[in-house]
Amino acid sequence: MTEQNILREIEELPDFGITLSDGCRLSARLWKPKDAGNDPVPVILEYLPYRKRDGTCARDALTHPWFAQRGYACVRVDMRGNGDSEGLMADEYTPQELSDAVEVITQLAAQPWCNGRVGMMGISWGGFNGLQVAALAPPALKAVISLCSTVDRFADDIHYKGGCLLNENLGWGATMWSYSSRAPDPALRENWRDMWLERLENEPFLPSVWLRHQRRDAYWQHGSVIENYGAIKARVLAIGGWGDAYKNAVPQLIEALEGAKGIIGPWVHKYPHFAVPEPRIGFLQEALRWWDHWLKDADNGVTEDPDYRAYLMHGVPPARWYTERPGQWIAEEYGATSHMRPRRLHLTDRGLSNTSGWLSAIIASPLDCGAESGEYCAIWLGPEMPGDQRHDDATSACFDTAPLDVDTDIVGATRAKITLRCDTPNGQIAVRLCDVAPDGASTRITYGVLNLAHRNGHADPTPVPLNEPVDVEVRLDHAAYRIPEGHRLRVAVSNSYWPLMWPSPERHKITLDRGEILVPVRRTSKREEHSFPPPTAAPPWQNETLREANSKRSREVDMVTGISRLIIEDDFGKLKDAEHGLISGSIAREEWSIHPDDPLSARGTCHWSDELEREGVRLRTEARCAMWSDATHFHLSARMEAYENDVLIFERDHSDQIARDHL
Repeated sequence: MTEQNILREIEELPDFGITLSDGCRLSARLWKPKDAGNDPVPVILEYLPYRKRDGTCARDALTHPWFAQRGYACVRVDMRGNGDSEGLMADEYTPQELSDAVEVITQLAAQPWCNGRVGMMGISWGGFNGLQVAALAPPALKAVISLCSTVDRFADDIHYKGGCLLNENLGWGATMWSYSSRAPDPALRENWRDMWLERLENEPFLPSVWLRHQRRDAYWQHGSVIENYGAIKARVLAIGGWGDAYKNAVPQLIEALEGAKGIIGPWVHKYPHFAVPEPRIGFLQEALRWWDHWLKDADNGVTEDPDYRAYLMHGVPPARWYTERPGQWIAEEYGATSHMRPRRLHLTDRGLSNTSGWLSAIIASPLDCGAESGEYCAIWLGPEMPGDQRHDDATSACFDTAPLDVDTDIVGATRAKITLRCDTPNGQIAVRLCDVAPDGASTRITYGVLNLAHRNGHADPTPVPLNEPVDVEVRLDHAAYRIPEGHRLRVAVSNSYWPLMWPSPERHKITLDRGEILVPVRRTSKREEHSFPPPTAAPPWQNETLREANSKRSREVDMVTGISRLIIEDDFGKLKDAEHGLISGSIAREEWSIHPDDPLSARGTCHWSDELEREGVRLRTEARCAMWSDATHFHLSARMEAYENDVLIFERDHSDQIARDHL
């Protein structure tokens, strides 16, 4: 019997304390083999603000005990100022956050039950800070598994894609306004109420922080590992999903870091052993191979795996949600996609052509063009995917190929090179690549956006010269997609993309003088080029459902005012932990409204309700915020209310006005 088949008996410590050098105590959930004191094991660290007690417990239950049984100590830490940990959080990825992580790693490596080696694993925030901590090179950190992350905090996160202000800047800021203001579990902290009130008083409203950095300045350079890939010494396995916002880091890391490997599946923003759409993979087995090699020196062939393994999605009709995507796994032995030969296609008045031709397209999209964009980051498992693009195509300039005579595999990042004229000093452009079926249905393959003032870089934007030709390049997100024979490839260009990004301050018109796209095309293969073991997991989290989860999306147009609204409600349900009895529940609501002719009518509002209950204590927060703009400034308002046993015990208002900087 191999060591892999021998499962070790494990123990769990729900409130393992890690006291930092400044006296701040972090709370961790620890799973480890009971005999680790006699047979020390490596540590797998997951370090997050998302509340181990009632936030990530469902996914933690599936994942960490599984690794622990196979000879690892898994440590799930609540960051400073979150969950059951002391202290206050000031922002995302601060020097404090990263230095705390280095201290945590150093302390864990010195535990008598640890063999001195640490791996760091995480998705989203935990994927980001895993790379950022690796760039600090703590000696004990030997390997990282980073899921759904980025290497560039400005241009490829929830803030300023292509220099355009993403509405997710407010949406995710509202999420953190809610998450980090919640109370610790009263059963774990006698001073829980004092900790809660301190958080409520000091919790930053992060959209105000982020909006004060509308250029790629030192604020964004910090934590962007693209600034110095060479600082990362730990071996990195990068994982992403085509249904997620973070598609680009996987190929970027493969091609920048020695020994890095990457996997991209069809998934949204979830771990691949329970993600959707299917097919899922045996992520835990893949991760175990990574950990065994880099943390235990196992000679298991992991370094011989293909550098890049991606799920090539076959063309299907557009839908707001998929339970599975047909396709196949492809593999690149060396590198990711930069070696793919680009196919050059020209934008002409006759369509998308192999040869150049006359182009005289004028674009003046209504401001609600983009209604079928879907969520920027699909995460809550509702109808969040891009819908049928015909509605948005109708208000865009569209360029189609003739029907394709063979299946065509697009693998990599498409680039659009365009010469255009704009009639205002500020403008924006969105470029979508679509698969158009014979019946006219249009499926978005990938997209990119650009703030025209950022055409020469994100650090020093400049106004667009009025009605003069300027050259721009729009880089679309990575994709792996097969367009079926008989379908058409479409490039759709608009100068608005709401509600994904905030509009420019005035209506503008763009004239296209010349354009081409460079589409990375891979040889078509009908066979599976790689296979993964089926998904497995530890037993699921045991809980009692007190209110079922439910997600809603609707659009409406006020026939009197002409205002278009997207209305979102994600009810995450209400659950009672079967082991320790904590009850928790959340509801998130968003509304995004705009008049198709008035960019200054744009408005976003968010409202989170959070509940926490146990043994006669009922806690609730109501976190609200809103954003709107005039020609020169962004305006923000936020309000936090906290209730104990339905009595208001805390209220706080925040308002802000921030000048627009070429946005």
